[in-house]
Amino acid sequence: MSFSNLGLSKPILRAIKEQGYTKPTPIQKKAIPLILEKKDVLAGAQTGTGKTAGFTLPLLQHLTQLPNTKGKPQVKALILTPTRELAAQVGESINLYGKYLPYKSTVIFGGVGIKPQINSLKKGVDIVVATPGRLLDLIEQKAILLSNIEFLILDEADRMLDMGFIHDIKKILKLLPSKRQNLLFSATFSDDIKKLADKLLNRPTLIEVAQRNKTSEIVEQVVHPVDKERKRELLSHLINSEKWEQVLVFTRTKHGANRLSTQLEKDGITSAAIHGNKSQSARTKALANFKDGKIRVLVATDIAARGIDIDQLPHVVNYELPNVPEDYVHRIGRTGRAGNKGKAVSLVCIDEDALLKNIQKLIKSPIERVRIKGFIPDPAIKAEPIGNRSQSHRNRSRNRDSRRR
Repeated sequence: MSFSNLGLSKPILRAIKEQGYTKPTPIQKKAIPLILEKKDVLAGAQTGTGKTAGFTLPLLQHLTQLPNTKGKPQVKALILTPTRELAAQVGESINLYGKYLPYKSTVIFGGVGIKPQINSLKKGVDIVVATPGRLLDLIEQKAILLSNIEFLILDEADRMLDMGFIHDIKKILKLLPSKRQNLLFSATFSDDIKKLADKLLNRPTLIEVAQRNKTSEIVEQVVHPVDKERKRELLSHLINSEKWEQVLVFTRTKHGANRLSTQLEKDGITSAAIHGNKSQSARTKALANFKDGKIRVLVATDIAARGIDIDQLPHVVNYELPNVPEDYVHRIGRTGRAGNKGKAVSLVCIDEDALLKNIQKLIKSPIERVRIKGFIPDPAIKAEPIGNRSQSHRNRSRNRDSRRR
């Protein structure tokens, strides 16, 4: 099947061809025809499967079929994303595929000045890509009206719920017309996602391109047991001995990301850290330098890494395992994208054995353990509990911070 079989207009097909794509991915094959039939869709798709184009292409096609209205454009489509990086990525996709169409779009998120965003909205736009907190700020300032929305898309809905955005989402939903098309994309399915889907979607069609909560088969996964105090030493050893040139490393905390990045620099390995406390310009610069090969290692927290879209990223390292097993699926989904092979390495100390068991239970598969000579864990070291805030505390904290995202 080619894109020309999916019912897309010539201007959209021209833009797709210019990007070098000839055949749709599995999620695009399944989602695009259903969305063009104006059905509500609940899609389970891992990162790197082409899901962004899976909803931006039919959305643009829908806009071509709406009657022309006089005057400046009104917001007809709203795409909600959990992070700034993902919002920017979706906005870029709309610009690429809609370059030969007359529709205007804008991306709005926190961490940057609100005035340029207000000015952009005043000129009139057809599509808004937004993070929930900044969108509510603009609604309160009467800078945007949602009364003409015909299409609502929640991208990476599971991450939005995990970040505590459910109350913001509910506020936004109350402001939308009841008659609209809804699309919900999620890499994992939890009970909370099912509840949200029940409220949001009207007789949805379920699409899954891989078994839910499963990791990609083209990502090689390995665990290296190591004492906690020697993790940084082992990471530097692997980067140098294996000659890794581009590595995305995950830590649990912002402070941990900063500290590890500094330590790697001392080891002679170019590195940068990105997390929620970094300014948007600093995050954008660090990501650009990483993509361009100016730095070898990008150290990130889970939230900041959402939206990192690098087709040929070869290595992902879990410097620390996540407290939430589903986050492991999201993390290693940063590699093995667009059909390319990838490798996910986890450095696991004895304190993290329970976290590893939970991850293996979720993905229904054991992960190979490989001990590295010179870094065998000391059997005399006993496990200590990992400082872990309760889920309710996490959600309260994230809710508090949501307006700054």
